[in-house]
Amino acid sequence: MSILEAADTRTDRDAVVSLDGVSKQYGSGSNALLALDKVSLTVAKGEFVCLLGASGCGKSTLLSLVAGLDEISGGTLDIGGRHVSLMFQEAALFPWLSVAGNVELPMRLRGVGKTERRERAQELLEVVRLKDFGHKRPHELSGGMRQRVALARSLAQNADILLMDEPFGALDAMTRDILHDELERIWREQQLTVLFVTHNVREAVRLGDRVILLSSRPGRVIEDFPITHQRPRRIDSPEVSGQAAEITDRLRAEVARHAN
Repeated sequence: MSILEAADTRTDRDAVVSLDGVSKQYGSGSNALLALDKVSLTVAKGEFVCLLGASGCGKSTLLSLVAGLDEISGGTLDIGGRHVSLMFQEAALFPWLSVAGNVELPMRLRGVGKTERRERAQELLEVVRLKDFGHKRPHELSGGMRQRVALARSLAQNADILLMDEPFGALDAMTRDILHDELERIWREQQLTVLFVTHNVREAVRLGDRVILLSSRPGRVIEDFPITHQRPRRIDSPEVSGQAAEITDRLRAEVARHAN
């Protein structure tokens, strides 16, 4: 499906993220670096969209722009005033706080009362299946458990849009597979809109409703792959493997073009 055809099928949907010709340049003059070049992309309410591309193509930069951590250099970006939460590859938990204290922190910064935030933190720890670990410190948890805490902390921000920057990239294959199941369950239950960055093609096909392929720097949208395989999916299923191979071929062609 071409980019224009994919866009046409979504014109009547409720877009919660809209980028129209968005560019991002760092520096100026001879030192200028164009990271993103006229990126147009919409994400509908409740969609799970994965961003894929070679290293340095601007995937993380795009998330930073949507999160409001950086300013666009051109084009328009609209999230309709909705709240966003950004989850990184590293859990980045505060070691001096308990697990529950880390989850409570965003609510504490918003001025939520102690009783309410403790109750909400416990609810979220149950959502990520860590209800008995609230008193633990981060160093007492496995890597996968720390990422669950980071996810609970992201959910504590009551965001409409969850931005995820390779959150499972540093985990072993089995832990990652388990967290795929957990994330999909939470996405459905919480009715989230997710924009997910990954280098792993199979992960993108396993999780996404769509996979957006970006060109090598400067990042441009070069392909929009709809993923229609029935959920739940397995990362090693023939359907996921087959479409991942198709996307990998397209990605390899783009990398080779850039190298030449």
